[in-house]
Amino acid sequence: MNPPPDAESRADPAPDARGAKVVLAAYRQGLFPMAVPARPGGRPELGWYEADPRGVIPLDAFHLPRRLARTIRSARFVVRCDTDFSGVIRACADPRRPGGWIDGWIIDTFCLLHRLGHAHSVEAWRTPPEGGAPVLVGGLYGLVVGAAFCAESMFSRPDLGGRDASKVCLAHLVAHLRRRGFALLDTQAWSDHLARFGCVEIARAEYRRRLRAALALSPTWGRFDPDRTLATLTAKA
Repeated sequence: MNPPPDAESRADPAPDARGAKVVLAAYRQGLFPMAVPARPGGRPELGWYEADPRGVIPLDAFHLPRRLARTIRSARFVVRCDTDFSGVIRACADPRRPGGWIDGWIIDTFCLLHRLGHAHSVEAWRTPPEGGAPVLVGGLYGLVVGAAFCAESMFSRPDLGGRDASKVCLAHLVAHLRRRGFALLDTQAWSDHLARFGCVEIARAEYRRRLRAALALSPTWGRFDPDRTLATLTAKA
């Protein structure tokens, strides 16, 4: 896929306003960046992609599994929004995870987009059994364009008591997007894991149509209220 207008094969190492504008312009066209491994002796590059088919979770058809509802109800995690965006994206970029595509430039640029109010994280925190400060055990992050939330990545740390933490964050995200009047939740790709929550594949043309409709709207991110998640997701249409 060709890069968006004004994008170079690799942006400057330091994030700046121009790089942030390029990323926002790309998402408005349906493109998203992924780091491409460097060839021997070469420079790392940034690839721009447009999945076809595209994965989306229809907000009005999100499926909340009973087990996940029980986990949310148990209050095992303290769920927050935008309190440690850097921690979430860096955990998603952990080089020990297979198929990594998040490099330093993407981290720095999305952290800048977060500071500018365009990127958001949903986080699951848990206090260790031995006590002490809460620990980040799961989360997700993504980018807002119009009334579309473009989900980028998620992670969980079962070794720290974070089993199902990313799923809990996804449920809270969907509830928040519903309350704020968002129209589109883009997951880029479909997977068996996401299908359990209602993720479906749509053709590129249909995704572009839905994206155009979402770009015509401008909901605000607003206050994040995890206490209302279950009520929102179980409310009758």
